[in-house]
Amino acid sequence: MFRLLGHWLANYLTRPIGTSAMVNTCDLATLQATLQPGDILLIDGNTRISSAIKYLTHSTWSHAAFYVGPHDSLPAYNGQVEELIESDLIEGVRAIPLANYAMLQTRICRPVGLTAEDRKKVVDYVIGHLGDSYDLRNAIDLVRYLLPNPPVPSRWRRRMLALGSGDPTRAICSTLIAQAFEIVRYPILPIVTQELLTSPKGENYYREYMHIRHHSLFTPRDFDISPYFEIVKPTIENSFKYREIVWVDQSPSQPYLT
Repeated sequence: MFRLLGHWLANYLTRPIGTSAMVNTCDLATLQATLQPGDILLIDGNTRISSAIKYLTHSTWSHAAFYVGPHDSLPAYNGQVEELIESDLIEGVRAIPLANYAMLQTRICRPVGLTAEDRKKVVDYVIGHLGDSYDLRNAIDLVRYLLPNPPVPSRWRRRMLALGSGDPTRAICSTLIAQAFEIVRYPILPIVTQELLTSPKGENYYREYMHIRHHSLFTPRDFDISPYFEIVKPTIENSFKYREIVWVDQSPSQPYLT
């Protein structure tokens, strides 16, 4: 019964909503040329579950996918190389072509200073979880927040995303990625505490300690605001020159609309 309900909700939550046109800020070829293995691709989704996640996280980013690039473990699909790994509500952890998100707003978040050895460990970890199922308990938890004006205090919203089964083989998108970086102890948004100490000269000072936040509490937004991930903009990375833009003059009474 629970499984049938979960699959019905999954299909309901993954249906697109709205028909407004998206402003394309980066073409697919430029995006593909900029991405590197280990990058996180944040997506501004247009489905019902996307709306729930945006509401809960106060963010425009509703989904996170992990870029592995062309890899021997990932087959081609309909002639397209599968370069991204994501956790899909219906299909679970799967590999997909980058073209799947060609028409949506995206953002690249890149771990800074990650060694080649640790990068390989992170990539291998994510690939190793292909085929895991999505935690449908999260789908049941999220559906209530699609109601008009859901009464969820801000301080509780992050934990609303961690109400699933807790089974490590039933990952949600940001949880799987957080677990991958956790194995090499790369920080995302650690909890920082301070301890008051006294030096041999009798002077007081504070020492900071960093604690790993539980992976179930991470959301796509956290990679965006993390001080340890660089925001990479493909247009700027590919020698953007504003003087080379060809503008089309429009009269004030006839503005150019997309």
